[in-house]
Amino acid sequence: MDLLPFTTTTSFSELAAPVAVLPVGSFEQHGAFLPLSTDTVIACTLARELAAAHPVHLLPPVTISCSHEHAAWPGTVSISAKTLHAVITDIAGSLRESGIPYLVLVNGHGGNYVLANVVQESRGRMALFPGLAEWESARAAAGLTTTADDDMHAGELETSILLHAHPGLVRPGFESADSVAHDRRHLLTVGLEGYTKSGVLGRPSLATAEKGRDVLAALVESFGEYLALLS
Repeated sequence: MDLLPFTTTTSFSELAAPVAVLPVGSFEQHGAFLPLSTDTVIACTLARELAAAHPVHLLPPVTISCSHEHAAWPGTVSISAKTLHAVITDIAGSLRESGIPYLVLVNGHGGNYVLANVVQESRGRMALFPGLAEWESARAAAGLTTTADDDMHAGELETSILLHAHPGLVRPGFESADSVAHDRRHLLTVGLEGYTKSGVLGRPSLATAEKGRDVLAALVESFGEYLALLS
């Protein structure tokens, strides 16, 4: 499974593109059937497809981020929002010094709220992708049954993407792992364990590889607007 870019310094300079894409994932529980690195794998998979379709520099991923709401499950590792903010800001600054003025954060973890603030503070030099509108459009294009609100974690969307792009990472059991909690108003206070025993919030039983393929295709198509704004 090739998730890292193996570009040389020569090929990097020859591309001469003004935009870099940085996958931002996490290392957190995804139930018993998806790996802890699920968000990183999804962010890398999407970023690689974006780089294949558009002239952008592909960067290696940030693999640990803000997963504090998953701390009740073994294996989850987090850094603070302050640290993630600093890491992204430093990466963007380093890129500008090397002549790449714009950075797109390809975020695979919904709990990385601070990324929106980093982009706001960049004053037009960064973008956060996919946004809510792009996820919603991709879900509709792929025919997903669940809504984004119900399908929060390790559900139909994430399982479908891995079934398509990395089926060997999906362990048996997703077919019977559905768990839904519609009212999660205190999630930030009590964590995910206040709403699910398994760590799943969604309906992975509805996942298919075809849905995952169509989600990624729709996201790649919608990226063009972001690229036009930056470049």
